[in-house]
Amino acid sequence: MKIAIEAQRIFRPNKHGMDFVALETVRCLQRIDTRNEYFIFVSPGPDRCLEESGNLHIVEVNTPSYPLWEQVGLPRAVRRVAPDLLHCTSNTAPVWCSAPLVLTLHDIIFLEKQQAANKSLYQKMGRIYRRLVVPRILDKCEKIITVSEFERQRILGVLGLDPERLVAIHNGYNPRFRPLDGFLETTRNYLPEERYLFFLGNTDPKKNTAGTLRAYASYVRRSAAPLPLLVADLKAEAADALLRENGIEEIRPLLRLPGYIPNSDLPAIYNGASAFLYTSLRESFGIPLVEAMACGTPVITGNTSSMPEIGGPDILAADPCRPEEIAGAVLRLENEDALYRQQREYGLLRARQFSWKKTADELIQVYQSLDI
Repeated sequence: MKIAIEAQRIFRPNKHGMDFVALETVRCLQRIDTRNEYFIFVSPGPDRCLEESGNLHIVEVNTPSYPLWEQVGLPRAVRRVAPDLLHCTSNTAPVWCSAPLVLTLHDIIFLEKQQAANKSLYQKMGRIYRRLVVPRILDKCEKIITVSEFERQRILGVLGLDPERLVAIHNGYNPRFRPLDGFLETTRNYLPEERYLFFLGNTDPKKNTAGTLRAYASYVRRSAAPLPLLVADLKAEAADALLRENGIEEIRPLLRLPGYIPNSDLPAIYNGASAFLYTSLRESFGIPLVEAMACGTPVITGNTSSMPEIGGPDILAADPCRPEEIAGAVLRLENEDALYRQQREYGLLRARQFSWKKTADELIQVYQSLDI
């Protein structure tokens, strides 16, 4: 088959979740599938993280905004290539397109009531765009892929799709995420301390940044020797505002706020962390959860949405709406050596259940099942 894949943002330097899913899946398809021919549609960018090969071609589409890129530029480029199918990887797709459509619908958070107002204009506009586009494309999809059984059941319940058209395919993780020696050379670029807690925080309400900071404040009050908290993806001004709003400004000296941490540094960051806090309110999969486990870092995660499915039965989970419960889990890891060792070994074993090769193999099966 001649397969087109939308991977619009993989060449941008500051990649996030869906960008990495698209990139890692495409790389694996390129390695393992020599029967099909792939055309990868991207927006120009400085991070040339994918190279062409005999079975893979890169098609750059240059337009000034994401909606124009997807609704005008992409359909035009697809018509020129004339593929057997187009796989759109990031929740949305062209409303009018000449090729049979496969959609990865990572989640339907954009259809759910928000836990709090979104302070980012970019995130607000993305939410509005998805609410406008997704209902108009679902009936046109030959197959819809989501990333966990939790999300599959959630989509079926809300959108009433034919269960035969909706399949769950778990994400994987890059084997760079593994136990490492010599990680201090990298971690010292972000904080001077050798031991710390790690949290991926931003202004998206589902990430529960305010609740996690309240949990950290409780931990600081209750710990005999509290560790600093390294928070990625959160600007100092945003953190300061959250601390003021929640009356916990006393923890500011213990926060380390470097901003965006490149994915290439994350294996070292996970390895250096005494624990990783993945205390979201809502996740459709949660790649950082698997990455941390693969590095042998104990994880405290939420007990909601997909996190118990991905973390498995023995993950250390807490109610993300109860900061005292999160703080209690951190203190248990700090004070109970046997629990700490058990969580480290459990995570290493659990992470082995996920790989990008497994993701790509299941994706190829979806492509081949289509009656086109």
